[in-house]
Amino acid sequence: MNNFSIITDSSCDLPAEMANDMELTVLPLSFNLMDMEYYNYLDWCQISSKDFYSHIRAGEKCTTSAVNLDAFIKAIEPKLKNGEDVLCLAFSSGLSNTYNTAKLACEELSPKYPDRKVYAVDTLCASMGEGLMVYLAAQEKKRGKSIEEVRDFVEENKLHLCHWFTVEDLNHLKRGGRISAATALIGTMLSFKPVLHVDDEGHLINVGKARGRRASLTALVDHMEETAIDPASQTVFISHGDSQEDADFVAEEVKNRLGVKKVITNYIGPVIGTHSGPGTIALFFLGSKR
Repeated sequence: MNNFSIITDSSCDLPAEMANDMELTVLPLSFNLMDMEYYNYLDWCQISSKDFYSHIRAGEKCTTSAVNLDAFIKAIEPKLKNGEDVLCLAFSSGLSNTYNTAKLACEELSPKYPDRKVYAVDTLCASMGEGLMVYLAAQEKKRGKSIEEVRDFVEENKLHLCHWFTVEDLNHLKRGGRISAATALIGTMLSFKPVLHVDDEGHLINVGKARGRRASLTALVDHMEETAIDPASQTVFISHGDSQEDADFVAEEVKNRLGVKKVITNYIGPVIGTHSGPGTIALFFLGSKR
């Protein structure tokens, strides 16, 4: 019986229409900008992507918050009451407390509904890396797999979900504690652009640098070329911080160099974008290792 729902959170940065088509329940993280609280809905209904990134470019302070326990319980419990099982696929525990909260909600509700199955999985993924993992899980569900089979598929494949990204402005990473002030200053003066990825613990790791923007974008594709598993048959995701032209360049590179046929691009949402900044470009695919 394939009667289960997939719940995720808005850090997946999926296009809203795609999430709707997959019948996902997506819980929004929140952010505070200019003393106003907003929710990170996938359709940007409370603030447009252009307005959000304009404020970040202007140096406005923005803080973010994880999904709380009550929100998870309110999303999960009606489905259990309705006779559905629930699989929660959550934002990396290395970057947020969202997974731990989802797990607590499942543990709290499970004894109340002993005939139902409710699981939480730490995807160890972020942005459209999380989105790609959720997309792949939804395809498994569509093929008729059971909730346990889909859960196990995510557990078995999440460390093959590769995240490679670069940023335009090093100062956003400095403010988030990802690089030192000295590194940010020297890198900016020398036009160095960091190349980063998400490691096996779900943390952001700085693994290299490129001289100039175009070189950093090309480096993302170089890393994909080194580890991608059968890239021509994959669906590849690219997210961007209000930098569509650069996202299109990377998309064309993976198509031309690796034979990829299907690429989906979307904005980096405000919760991730607060910390990565405008101009971030991220490439997500399945590889032999992260």
